[in-house]
Amino acid sequence: MSRSSVLVVACLVLATLSFGMPEASTASFTARTTNPSSRISSAADWTPPVVSVNSPGSTVTGNVDVSASAHDVDSAIATVQVQVAATNGSWVTLCTSSSAPYRCTWDSPAFADGGYRLRAVATDTAGYSATSDTVTATVLNTAVVVLGHPGALVKASVPLSARVSDAGPRPASLGIEYRLAGGLGPWTRAGGCASSGATVLDCTWDTTTVGSDYYDLRAIAVIGSTTYTDTVTDVLVDNVAPAVSMTDPGSPLRGTVTVAATAVDDESGVARVLIDYSSGSGWTTACTLGVAPFTCRLDTTKLADGSYAFRATAVDNAGNTRTSATVSNRTVNNTVASVSMEDPGAYLSGTVALAASASSTNGIGSVSIQRRRAGSGFTDVCTDTTAPYSCSWDTTKELDGDYDLRAVLTDSRGTTLTSDVLTGRRVDNSPLRGADVQTVNAGTAPGRMDLGDQIVFSYTAQVAPGSVLGGWTGAAQSVNVRLRDGRLVGLPGSEDVLDVQTAAGKAVNLGSVNLRQDYAKKSKTIIYAGSQMVATTALVNGQPRTVVTVTLGVPSLSAVATAGAAATMVWTPSGAATDLAGKPCSTAPVSESGATDKDF
Repeated sequence: MSRSSVLVVACLVLATLSFGMPEASTASFTARTTNPSSRISSAADWTPPVVSVNSPGSTVTGNVDVSASAHDVDSAIATVQVQVAATNGSWVTLCTSSSAPYRCTWDSPAFADGGYRLRAVATDTAGYSATSDTVTATVLNTAVVVLGHPGALVKASVPLSARVSDAGPRPASLGIEYRLAGGLGPWTRAGGCASSGATVLDCTWDTTTVGSDYYDLRAIAVIGSTTYTDTVTDVLVDNVAPAVSMTDPGSPLRGTVTVAATAVDDESGVARVLIDYSSGSGWTTACTLGVAPFTCRLDTTKLADGSYAFRATAVDNAGNTRTSATVSNRTVNNTVASVSMEDPGAYLSGTVALAASASSTNGIGSVSIQRRRAGSGFTDVCTDTTAPYSCSWDTTKELDGDYDLRAVLTDSRGTTLTSDVLTGRRVDNSPLRGADVQTVNAGTAPGRMDLGDQIVFSYTAQVAPGSVLGGWTGAAQSVNVRLRDGRLVGLPGSEDVLDVQTAAGKAVNLGSVNLRQDYAKKSKTIIYAGSQMVATTALVNGQPRTVVTVTLGVPSLSAVATAGAAATMVWTPSGAATDLAGKPCSTAPVSESGATDKDF
């Protein structure tokens, strides 16, 4: 056979192998045909590798290992690539390995949460490649735990709830813990507040097992190797009922009398006091009082004569209730004359309405209302012959100072009866007085005294700035604001007191403010250093008035609490401040105007 014939045969054989046979063969065969001038050989490896990828789990979090297996019966594995793709995305190579074990780390937080496919691609040294079947996994790195707020003020058994969302199929270990507010002490698991493998936890916190104080609560969820928390701060636990006592109203009781009680609650504060009376057939409420002093007037002429008992019931802001001991065997007897002076208030200015109550079985001829200044005798303000027995007293015609008031009943027979004396009612017609006190919240945490909050003092006239602080012109001035728990100044713990000082601790002559709310934790003093004080002038009805605005600095302690109840604060101005003519400011207390609210 000629050389050209051999070449033709060889080409036909190759064409047959290329078009009439599969691309790869599992045969391991080598043959050689030799011609003096030509040689034809078959390949040593026509077989692709076998490759598979191992599942890292149905859900992955953080860094996870992804491994693949690959082998080739005829030649060696050159490389193995592990690839990942979003469910509808393109393939991305995680790693390329040239030697077993074929393993790489998948940084799953670098990928968005969601579904993914994984595969491995193996290439042998002959250049053949094979792709494994795919496995699926869900990336889930972001979960949210939420603790339901139990309320700022709680007692007894408190329902708690926590929820975990976006945890996917991963089991969660979920619990609720508590500790003293401000990071004091370790976290303690609330009894029964734990679950395993759940995303919802509802339980009850028995607060009677802890002391009455401020606490922080947190929900803690452990999902895989990741811990998630959500915290609620400054929850006041109050399981202590108020202390309350009934004041003895005396006996016999005639006409309109004052009934009174005392009540104190060092935890959440007294919400209300009820004063009740009974003649032996059930209790009737004479009055319900929201602020101290807890007193009211009882018209005994509307009661049947006889023996009565009195009691007081106090309720705090947490709902804890306590009833005083009963004051019994007090006789109401209105068959004889009685007269009493109504209290016009502790501070009097301008024209004041005065009134008295009187009754007499003999008929009333007249009732005189009298006043006296310390060191002098009683003189009539007015005499009235018909009920209601009242008149107007122009205090601007009197010298400023303390006065006593009383009423004198003259019956139709000319017999007189004098009431008890109201002592120490101050007449004060100073031209400079406190007009109003208000607060402004900076918007960070309503109900808390925080950086940027303001307290605004308004006067009735212009104030000499140097009388408030020596050398002050009214321009922005750095001061310290001092906040003290009420217990430190002889008040209930729910009536904290604010005043203004220099950095050296010297008083700034703005007076003090009873906030009537609880902003400082028990027995704490908080200094807001770096506060700013500035005076401006406002026109009211065409008259210039001074307004002093104090903006709070940074508190010195983390013992700032959130006010638990709305109240009306009371400002007592300093008498050291003067008007432009040097006349001192009245020290008459000024109540915050407007609706009762949580200040700051």
